[in-house]
Amino acid sequence: MKHNQNGTMNPITEDDIANYLANSPDFFERHAALLAGVQLTSPHGNRAVSLQERQAEMLREKIKALEHRIMDMVRHGNENMIIADRLHRWARNLFRVTSGRALPATIAAEIQSQFMVPQVAIKVWDVDSKYGKEVFADGVTDDAKAFASSLTQPYCGVNSGFEAVKWLDDAAMALSIALIPLREGSVSEAGSAFGMLVLASPDPQRFTSGMGTDFLERIAELASASLSRLRKG
Repeated sequence: MKHNQNGTMNPITEDDIANYLANSPDFFERHAALLAGVQLTSPHGNRAVSLQERQAEMLREKIKALEHRIMDMVRHGNENMIIADRLHRWARNLFRVTSGRALPATIAAEIQSQFMVPQVAIKVWDVDSKYGKEVFADGVTDDAKAFASSLTQPYCGVNSGFEAVKWLDDAAMALSIALIPLREGSVSEAGSAFGMLVLASPDPQRFTSGMGTDFLERIAELASASLSRLRKG
């Protein structure tokens, strides 16, 4: 029992015991037999285990959790290396394209091949007059151009009736999409876009609003740089 402020007696609580033990580290040195005899319930069944065995179980659980975290880090690192290697091969293949007319189609085809994207489309505008009648420069409305210019990062998510989805061969199978503006410099920089990439998948979880877009932005910057030779002089 303990005295309260009014001088009456209150029962000792578990918090009182816990505070006493926390502030009396030599208690179990003086009562070693008590410590050895402490029995706890194992989390793996209802059997009683010693304090030492329970501590060992907790340590094993912590080690197991750390092992899982390390394995996740290794897995994510390997996945990033694979993506980086594909990005490198894609960029290398773009450097080999000598024909300006073939460049947009090559960009789309290589994305489809290297990154296993089911559907890819690309449109470029404000191009030199000699490219004005090419498929990649045709059929883009002012609304689509304005929408591309409004994006300061790739849009990833569901198809909400975007005009650009109509550029795909099979718009009905575009259940998740990525719309990536093409502009000089970084994707995040303000300014007019001169093109847009459309990536689409029948998997609704392939492109989601919460996904990272770093690699998509690198793709856009490399594509924009390679397409600069098609622009008006």
